Amino acid sequence: MTGLHPTSSAGSFNMESSRGDLAILAGSGNPKFAKRIANSLGVNLAPCEAQIFSEGNVFVRILENVRGRDTFVIQGVHRPVNDNFVELLFWIDALKRASASQITAVIPYFSYAKGDKKDEPRVSIRARVCADAIEAAGADRVLTMDLHSPQIQGFFSVPVDHLYARSVICDHIKLLNIPNLVICSPDVGFAKSASAFANLLGVPVVIGNKQRKDHTERAQVLEVIGSVDGCNVLMVDDFTITGGSLVSMADVLKSRGAKDIYAAVSHGVFSKGAVARIEQSCIKRLYVTDTIEPELEPHGPRIEVISVAPLFAQAIRSIHDRTSVSMLFPDLKAL
Repeated sequence: MTGLHPTSSAGSFNMESSRGDLAILAGSGNPKFAKRIANSLGVNLAPCEAQIFSEGNVFVRILENVRGRDTFVIQGVHRPVNDNFVELLFWIDALKRASASQITAVIPYFSYAKGDKKDEPRVSIRARVCADAIEAAGADRVLTMDLHSPQIQGFFSVPVDHLYARSVICDHIKLLNIPNLVICSPDVGFAKSASAFANLLGVPVVIGNKQRKDHTERAQVLEVIGSVDGCNVLMVDDFTITGGSLVSMADVLKSRGAKDIYAAVSHGVFSKGAVARIEQSCIKRLYVTDTIEPELEPHGPRIEVISVAPLFAQAIRSIHDRTSVSMLFPDLKAL
């Protein structure tokens, strides 16, 4: 136990040890992912339980003492989005009432990050509402990955550590030794992130131009800016839901002379029918991370999962040890 204890100088306290032992809790949204993180850290998950009653309300309970401990609750906000989000709030509240010294909400995928602005009359800024709720519940900080709108970090007054999957994905891509590779951004908005992929891999980048006319999950790919003729292409994005944009972009790339087409996304949300759409497309392989579970439909042979649990474990260790999380991403200095 590394709780508060006096040092040899005038009874002052060693602040480095004041945070208490590390405790990792798994919400019902990411039990397997949480286990992978705990294994990477070399610790056991703290015993806890979540129960859903017949009327639909959820009950959470921590089954060991967490008083004075540095706690991390791992609970993604993915399908079922609202159930998982409310459960996250209950875990934070339970830890606060159990006198944890610090509470970090670890949100591998935050669905409401898409609701970042008031872009038409009489709509809610959903990400801001969620940020306020997480803080009101008692979270001291947030750890998440590849927010759709990174600017929503500013919606929180508590610290937000934002991780990027691209380093893990690029390490895997390098092992494949794909010749004459080009990175493709799905749109101008993701161009900066796509450039970061290209920098890590030492390859050029092209940019797609897609248009979304309404709040449906359908987008029309209009053009590709840059040449892909005779090249192998890796499309990159932060998430895919229906797979429609990726498939449409792949078709356009093929029509422009591209050879093999790959895709990599941080979060494979995959609504019903998405896996079949990917499997029937010209995409040779789609790489996703393991931030979302369980699968709505089994992944097909073209979909490969890359684990980012070790990266989350490194970030948790850095937060616990009070060292820099940004040092995990040296490429950020070049952007």
